[in-house]
Amino acid sequence: MRVLVLGGGGREHTICYVLSKSPKLEKLFCIPGNGGISEIAETTENISVTDFENIARFCKEKRIDLVIPGPEEPLVKGLRDNLEKEGIKVFGPDSFSSLIEGSKSFAKEIMNKAGIPTARFEVFDEPSKAKAYIEKKGAPIVVKADGLCAGKGVFVCETKEEAIKAVEKIMEEKIFGEAGNKIIIEEKLVGEEASYIVITDGFNFKTLPTSQDHKRLLDNDEGPNTGGMGAYSPTPLIDQELKKRIEEKIVAPTLKALEREGHPYLGFLYAGLMIVDKEPYVLEFNCRLGDPEAQVILPRIENDFLEIIEAVLEGNLNKVDLKEKEGAAVCVVMASKGYPGKYEKGKKIEGLDKALQIPGVIVFHAGTKKINNEFYTSGGRVLGITALDKDIPSAIEKAYKAVSMIHFEGVHYRKDIGKRAFKYLSGF
Repeated sequence: MRVLVLGGGGREHTICYVLSKSPKLEKLFCIPGNGGISEIAETTENISVTDFENIARFCKEKRIDLVIPGPEEPLVKGLRDNLEKEGIKVFGPDSFSSLIEGSKSFAKEIMNKAGIPTARFEVFDEPSKAKAYIEKKGAPIVVKADGLCAGKGVFVCETKEEAIKAVEKIMEEKIFGEAGNKIIIEEKLVGEEASYIVITDGFNFKTLPTSQDHKRLLDNDEGPNTGGMGAYSPTPLIDQELKKRIEEKIVAPTLKALEREGHPYLGFLYAGLMIVDKEPYVLEFNCRLGDPEAQVILPRIENDFLEIIEAVLEGNLNKVDLKEKEGAAVCVVMASKGYPGKYEKGKKIEGLDKALQIPGVIVFHAGTKKINNEFYTSGGRVLGITALDKDIPSAIEKAYKAVSMIHFEGVHYRKDIGKRAFKYLSGF
C-alpha cells in the first residue's frame, strides 16, 4: 500500500514509524513532515494540510491508496468529504462527525441526546448574557471557546473576575477569531484526567492502550497549559471495571448517536475524561490521536498497524484481536526555550545517536529540520523521547537516561513525567 500521512509533529512521526514496520507498506509519504519523518518517508513541505485540491492532485500523481491525517484541522474542514469524491480513501471521520472536536456545543448536544455523563453547561453567543450567568452562578467555573483553538481555548477560572475576563478575551477581543463566536460555560469537575482512545469503523470499536498526558509546562502540574509535555501508558487509574464503564456509558452511546445522525464515525475517537469518584465524565472529544499520547500508545500495539486500519476501512474491525504489549511506555517532551509562548528556533540538536543506542528508546521528532545530516530545532515542542520497559518506573528511568544524552540550547523538559502513576500503583 502507498500511504500519505498529513502533519508534521511527534504524533505524525509516531504514525509513520509504526506504518514503516508493516510488510503491507509499499511506500510512505508525508505532508509536510519534519526532520525525523524525512528519514522514513518522502516529505513534501510546500502543500498545506488543508489544501485539498493540491493534496488530491498529489495523491493521483503518487498513486496513493490511503491518506491518514494526524491533526484535527483538515478533518473538521472536510478532508474526507473532499478526497472521497476523488475516489481517495481517508482514515478519519467526515466533516460532520469531526464537529465532535470542531464545535464544543455540537459535542455537548450529542452527549445530551445520548445521556453521556459530562459537566453541566450552558451555551452563549452574547457576551452580556454569558457575564450575567457567571455573576449568578459564581466560581470556580470553566469557560470554553466553541471552535478549534489549538488546545488553548479552555479557561478554568477560580474567581468570577477571571471568568468574566475569559469571556471578554474570547468574545470581545476575539483572541481565537471565529472560534470564539460561541462559548460554553460549564461546572468545574474535580478528579483525575485520563485519555481514552478507541479506533472505530463506526459500528465496532477497539480500545487502544490507556494513557495519561501531562498538560502543564512545569513540574508538579504548574505553569501554563501546553499541547502536552509528556505521557505514559498504561495508566493504572483505569482498571478493567472502569474500562467497562467508559465503553458502556461513553464510547458505545457516542458512536450510536453519530450513526443515528447518518454519519457513522470512522477513525480515532479520543475522549478526554475526568474520573470523579471512579465515575467517568467527558471533558472533551477529539477526532484524532493525542500528542504526545500517540508516542506511548502506538508503540505498545503488537499488531500490524496498517492491517488494523485496513480492517476499519473494510468494516471488519470486529475480526481484529488488538493485542497490547506487556510492560509500559513513557514519553518525555523536550521543548524550546519560551514555549508555549514565543520560542527560539534554529538550535543544533546533539546526542541523538547516543540516545538511540539504548534498547527500547525511540526518538520521535516534532519541531525539527534536517540540514546536511544535522538536526535543528524548528518548533515549540522539539522531540518526544519514548522508552519502553517492563513497568512504569523502569520506563521513566530509561526515558530520562536518554533525555540526559540529548542537548540543544535552551532545552526545557519536565522532570516528573509518569510519576502520577505511583499514586495508583501504591494503592492510594
